[in-house]
Amino acid sequence: MNPLLEKIQLNTRRHFLKHCGMGLGAGALAQLLTPEAFALKAPRNPLLPRDPHYSPKAKRVIYVHLTGSPPHLDLWDYKPELVKRTDQDCPDEFVKGKMFAFTSGTPKLMGTPRTFGQYGKSGMWMSDA
Repeated sequence: MNPLLEKIQLNTRRHFLKHCGMGLGAGALAQLLTPEAFALKAPRNPLLPRDPHYSPKAKRVIYVHLTGSPPHLDLWDYKPELVKRTDQDCPDEFVKGKMFAFTSGTPKLMGTPRTFGQYGKSGMWMSDA
């Protein structure tokens, strides 16, 4: 039998790792010290906001907070049934077993005092406000 082949067959995994440990360690160290490994950021908290997957195009943002502005029910969210039931008692299935702040007894329904009409090409319901 070939002596080289016989020597290879007699080697065990433990023998292999014992004799080439420095070579494997050097390879692992070289992999860890690559520039790409240093460029990685520390692990992030998964709950933190992430960078967008596209580059933003807006150069400026105007943030408007209108305290005291009219609610959506008075501007564009038309609820004809709610307007029809204004000043009626709230149905029991909405309030039974629930606690609400600043409410005593049976609360009353209140629709918008605005008048609505359909406007634009889409015919969207909008108020006169």
